[in-house]
Amino acid sequence: MPAMLEVMSPNARLEQLAQGFRWAEGPVADPITGDILFSDVPTNTVYRWRESDGLSVYLKPSGYTGLYPDNNLQEGANGLMFNANKQLVLAQHGDRRLAMLQEASSAIPQYVTLASHYQDKLFNSPNDVVQHSGGDYYFTDPPYGLKGADQSAQKQQDVNGIYRVNAAGQVTLLASNLTRPNGLAFSPDERWLYVANSDPASATWWRYPVLADGTLGDAKLFFDATATAKTVAGLPDGLKVLPSGIVLATGPGGVWVFTPEAEHLGTLLTGVPAANVALSQDASWLYITASQYLLRIALVK
Repeated sequence: MPAMLEVMSPNARLEQLAQGFRWAEGPVADPITGDILFSDVPTNTVYRWRESDGLSVYLKPSGYTGLYPDNNLQEGANGLMFNANKQLVLAQHGDRRLAMLQEASSAIPQYVTLASHYQDKLFNSPNDVVQHSGGDYYFTDPPYGLKGADQSAQKQQDVNGIYRVNAAGQVTLLASNLTRPNGLAFSPDERWLYVANSDPASATWWRYPVLADGTLGDAKLFFDATATAKTVAGLPDGLKVLPSGIVLATGPGGVWVFTPEAEHLGTLLTGVPAANVALSQDASWLYITASQYLLRIALVK
């Protein structure tokens, strides 16, 4: 479609930058160096990919330091982001918390807990995180890090929620209507919060109005890919929004491209299930974690 060519050039080629991971996730561009950090969730590792010298281990452990070992899959961080102060924030599956990296250069990385409980109960396994311009973090909390998921004896939250945590550490449950809330991203004007639901029975993307007090209004279905997910590998997972408002969302088959009005412009096929995406600092590259690979493709600037 012509509109798709305004996002990706017909001459752009998908590049394979690194491979050999068990489940690559959560890519993010370092705002200082431009390096790409991403998680290998099952191996409890965050890697760094640098244009000049390729791949290296950045953090290990990345998300499980032994805090809650019972029925814990001991997985690492999933979603990563840099906050307004250029500090790395991690959605840690294994430690069941939202955390900030305090020290990366020591032999064992040190983390500060931003939030680990809601109403005195542990989170399930925080999955992805974004920051509002006002400073609050918004994150999703499906049960993927627990053995048995919803049936785990260690699951303390009754819902798989979307939460907010403010600078004082106060946690608010914003929404509980999704079975498997996963990737999330704000629209450029922050009027909307997009959230993926990674459930084969409801492979959907949703859009919530962000109210003046930072809470969320009623969910509105953005796009339903359940029928496609029955025949094509992959589910709605991570997503990013371009400054133009175009939504780039991993889903069945690869990366789905939507207008803000939910028109599906096309899908970038990745060949294996795609987990998440990240934009370079100047939005000229799209980085994709897909199964065992780190990929990238040039975007139209």
